[in-house]
Amino acid sequence: MPHRLLLVDDSATARAFAAAALEDAADLEITQAASGFEAIRILPTEAFDLVITDINMPDINGLELIRFARTHERYQETPLIIISTEGRERDRDKALALGANEYLVKPYAADQLVAAVRRYLPAAQVRND
Repeated sequence: MPHRLLLVDDSATARAFAAAALEDAADLEITQAASGFEAIRILPTEAFDLVITDINMPDINGLELIRFARTHERYQETPLIIISTEGRERDRDKALALGANEYLVKPYAADQLVAAVRRYLPAAQVRND
């Protein structure tokens, strides 16, 4: 059974890049959300094994999404990976302090994202080809 992943980014291009990289490397069921608001509507109704989110989005940003997830019983321990153009150390530190598990700076290589996902999902479910 594939792991379920929620991918949140307001950029369709960024979502397509991440989804393509992950679909090539792992047995994942990927749900995409085009905004933080859409993600907050989806999270309580479904169960995800991992959440990947951008920080800078027009409605509810990724930091607010982390706060929401960490206060929801289902997502208190769920791995959260941030992907963002914000590369300053203080941005990274703030996201990690709020409960993100990992922080990748855009542009990132597909193998960086795959490696991050492999750190948080059981290796048996991730293809190594």
